[in-house]
Amino acid sequence: MEGERIAIIRERLRAESDPERAKAAQAYMRSSIPSLGVRVPAVRRMVLATARELPFGSPEELRDDVLTLWREATWREERYAAIDLTSLKSVAGDLEMLPLYEEIIRTGAWWDFVDGVSERICTLLQHHRNILTPLLRSWAVDEDFWIRRAAITAQLKAKAATDRELFAAVLDPNLPDKEFFIRKAIGWSLREYAKTDAQWVRNYVESKRTALSPLSLREALKHLG
Repeated sequence: MEGERIAIIRERLRAESDPERAKAAQAYMRSSIPSLGVRVPAVRRMVLATARELPFGSPEELRDDVLTLWREATWREERYAAIDLTSLKSVAGDLEMLPLYEEIIRTGAWWDFVDGVSERICTLLQHHRNILTPLLRSWAVDEDFWIRRAAITAQLKAKAATDRELFAAVLDPNLPDKEFFIRKAIGWSLREYAKTDAQWVRNYVESKRTALSPLSLREALKHLG
């Protein structure tokens, strides 16, 4: 079965290719990696269908397929497929997935890939707070701004389980950053958490108002009035 899943995923992706949509997608993503023009939900459906038809025998087998798809990708959708494989329940909360997510962030170095593993990192945090908390604090000051973005967005889906002390700790050192993708992430994460605790976000914004960029501030307050 080794390599069979990957071959099937690649075949299915190519069968769904749309050259006209591919041109638009590549222009939108400003990507050097060509696109097949397959919609993201369609990629996810075919990847999960393949995993059901050919179940993984172990987490190690899954990681091998993810890394092969990721490292050998010649189309952007193959990298999306690699990320979609990491959504399988068999590896939810599996700490051994962390180096793989870090590789995706550092080598992908673009918002769709980085944000694609954000929810996975959030799940790891819920399962391994003693390990992920100090790690995310260190990521928040990493030289690679994509790693810093991952630290900022790591609790996007945490809702009431959000560690507010950690949240502030990853935001604070990034407030002066002029990078668009950092400023956007700050505002986005605050806006999302405001759905759970609007008062905390108001208090944070008020205490950091002079440090927050106009973009971050606008995003954070978008639904708070």
